[in-house]
Formats: sequence, structure tokens, C-alpha cells
Amino acid sequence: MELRQLEYFVAVAEERHFTRAAQRMMVSQSGLSASVRALERELAAPLFVRTTRSVELTGAGRALLVEATRTLAGARAAKEAVAAVQGLLRGSLSVGVEQCVTVDVGALLARFRERHPDVEVRLRQAGSAVLVDDIAGGRLDLAFVTLPGPPPEGVQLLPFHQEPMVLLCHPGHRLAGARTVGWDELPHETFVDFHPDWGARRLTDLAFAAGGTRRRVALEVYDVHTLIELVRHDLGVAVVPRPIAGKPEAAALCALPLTGAEDRMWEVSIALPAGDRPGPAARELLSYVQR
Repeated sequence: MELRQLEYFVAVAEERHFTRAAQRMMVSQSGLSASVRALERELAAPLFVRTTRSVELTGAGRALLVEATRTLAGARAAKEAVAAVQGLLRGSLSVGVEQCVTVDVGALLARFRERHPDVEVRLRQAGSAVLVDDIAGGRLDLAFVTLPGPPPEGVQLLPFHQEPMVLLCHPGHRLAGARTVGWDELPHETFVDFHPDWGARRLTDLAFAAGGTRRRVALEVYDVHTLIELVRHDLGVAVVPRPIAGKPEAAALCALPLTGAEDRMWEVSIALPAGDRPGPAARELLSYVQR
């Protein structure tokens, strides 16, 4: 079993398509397919269910994907460790981020790339639940996340920044003139909120559940600007971290403090693989954040 075979296998598993995987790996489709078939023969198990329309992992394929991802991450870390001893920083750095995490990730990555042009930098934006799964699976080196509660197995969190949650509403809303709003005043409201993968959504769900209050999320979005736009049109209210309410696009809206919000703080953390030291590139980026 060769590392190149595992790279081809992972590419097909992630793309769910042999042609796209071959394009991604910059090899011929026939060569990639032959490599995957050779891997299946060596393991004596089919790794994919192939149809004319889709490629899906078998049970054996799902099991291999976990270990193949870790093996490839370990191989990259080994190469990068040797380069670091030689005073070089090479290889790749994969970073994840959820929107609006009060970290200027663009500035961090620009500074990093300026100093270390030989490192390939990759960025993935997604919800925190997805990002921590990628950390645990070895697909990301570090991620900026907002995750209420303990992290999943294989992930450690370094606390970075906290902000309270506020209610965002239209200036014509019945609560717009209030000085503060209680969680128990909101059960009959229509809510705009993020996808459940987002840390802010999970924190809000936990707050309502703890108070025994049900709510109706009628409008579910994947980005901050759409959420603000829907509230601006008075289609619902939103419970959001204070930095979102402070965006220029939200200037015409009302941001009301929530009583008891100090018990439900939105906390930005840096997610890293548990147990192992970060690789050289990840340590270097981490040093920029911690200064």
C-alpha cells in the first residue's frame, strides 16, 4: 500500500466522482482508477459502490477513509518536521473558520504567506460542528470555531474571545424600544437563524431548551449578511453574537441585550487535534494569534 494510492482513494471519496478526483490530483482517470482497483485487490474488499451517476463508499471504504486521512496527515507532518529542523517551513497549512469569529483570518494568512511563501495555505469556511469533525479527522490543522459545550473526542479547544448574545430586530418591532429582553419573552416570535452546524445557533438552541421555552426558526440561513437582510425586512428576529449586531449592514436595526446572556456567552476558540503537538506551520500561525 502506497501513500499515492491513499491520496487517490481520499480524493475519490471526497469528490464522489472519479473524473473530478483525477482532475484534482492532476492524473489521468484511467491511472487513478487502476490505482484504486489495485488498492481494493490488496485489501480484498470493494471500497466504492459505482453506478453511472454516483460513487459511494462501502462500509470498508468508510473505515479506510478515517485511517487513510490520518495516515496522510501523519506523513505530511513527518515531512514538515524534518524541514523545520533544517530551518525551513514547507508543506501545507489547512485552516478552518466560521463566519464572524472576531479574528481577522485574512490578515493572519496574508502575514503568514508573506513570511513563508513555500507553504501552501488552504482555507475552509463552514459551521463549527463540521470544522471540529475535520480537525478530528486530520483534514484541518487548526480552526477558529464557536462551540458550546465540550469538544468531540480528538479535539482540544484553546479559548480565545467571548461576546454576549443580543436580540436583533426591526426598529418597528414591538420589542424595539425595550432596554433589555428576557429569553422567556420570545417564544411566540418568528426567528431567523443559522444552520444548526453553526456555534451561535447551537448556543441559542441550548439557551431556549434550558429555559423550557420552545421557538420557531422559520428562516434558516448560511451566512451573516442574509440573516441581517431578512431581519431588516422585518421577517423575523434573530439572537446573534454582539459583533454581528455591530456590523455596518445592521446599523438600522435594534440590538437589545438579553437578560441572563452572561450565562450564555458566545466563545471563540482555536480548535486543534488533541494529544499531538501542532505541526510547524500550524504552530507558526498560532504564534501570530497568541501575541
